Amino acid sequence: MREPAGLDVHSAKYPNSLGFQQKIRKLFFIEKAGSILYYRIVPAYHFVGIVYKFRVIRSITMTVLESEPMSRHTTFRTGGPARWFCPVSCVSEMIEVMDFAAEKNLPLYVIGRGSNLLVSDRGIDGVVMEIADGFKKITVTQNTESEECGYIYAEAGAQLSAVAAAARDAGLAGLAFASGIPGTIGGGISMNAGAYGGEMKDCVEYVDVLHMETGTGHEPGKTGEDTEGVSYRRERISGKDMRFSYRHSRCQEEKILILGAMLKLPKGDSEKIAEEMKDLNQRRREKQPLEYPSAGSTFKRPEGHFAGKLIQDAGLRGCAVGDAMVSEKHCGFVINRGNATSDDIYRLIRHIEEEVEKQFGVRLETEVRLLGDFSIS
Repeated sequence: MREPAGLDVHSAKYPNSLGFQQKIRKLFFIEKAGSILYYRIVPAYHFVGIVYKFRVIRSITMTVLESEPMSRHTTFRTGGPARWFCPVSCVSEMIEVMDFAAEKNLPLYVIGRGSNLLVSDRGIDGVVMEIADGFKKITVTQNTESEECGYIYAEAGAQLSAVAAAARDAGLAGLAFASGIPGTIGGGISMNAGAYGGEMKDCVEYVDVLHMETGTGHEPGKTGEDTEGVSYRRERISGKDMRFSYRHSRCQEEKILILGAMLKLPKGDSEKIAEEMKDLNQRRREKQPLEYPSAGSTFKRPEGHFAGKLIQDAGLRGCAVGDAMVSEKHCGFVINRGNATSDDIYRLIRHIEEEVEKQFGVRLETEVRLLGDFSIS
């Protein structure tokens, strides 16, 4: 499990092009003894091109990307590089990544589709684990005539829109609200996502999770602590024990990773459900700036108010910092008009918070999750 110390295994001359470097960084793996060796590309000399030496980083059984731009993995389309980026496709790979982060004393960040994230332009000095395509299986339990409801089990990386479509096709109601939310089951449950009067808490029967436990008090990201004794425990948590509240769940209180969830949904008519989904999605297209990169609603709904209305009444419609702008279609959205940086977006968010509090005495709270260093923004 330990990293070999600078073992040179190969060198070759290749064109000095970013496209080539990215391709090699993503694809240069070899099989050996049932595992995969991942190589770092090290520029050595400059002739016609660059000579690269490939050094073994770690013997693993999955893909690891070094200095991966997070702008490729967020719906804002911004964000600097993650030191290590690891897409996972099974529980064993999740454990491999957590072990790797613990060994290196690096913080571990877990993401899905990146639809609720703002990543610093300075990147993330840690390990990012992406739970998406590898965890997207959706299973519908066949209904019997005597039952009033049906069940859908969805893995954490399944898109909410895909799960809603599966429910519609099976004649199961109660999930139409999620058909236009651009996230995954894991992310949706973690933040208790909702729209148009529906929330994930309304349909979660139970959630399968993975706990990381240690006997030495180790927490990834805290240097100098012993990493021995790290273990993992799977648990099935009932919906009522998930401590759901507005845009909140138990996942935000404890170090647990969602593996999948069972949803309990009432029977309905597929055609009527399809009409409801069509109507909700039409309303989204008319009222939300879906043509621009964003993270959806930027702020949580303050008690007794609507964030978008407060922002509009504060005179901030169309307010911009660089290419980040308060949407003119819906003031609750901060959008990327094309070339915004995360710093642009962050500064605009802070300006909105200050103006709304100054004018109305209401402190807005972001729904968007910040990753990385924004201290000098």
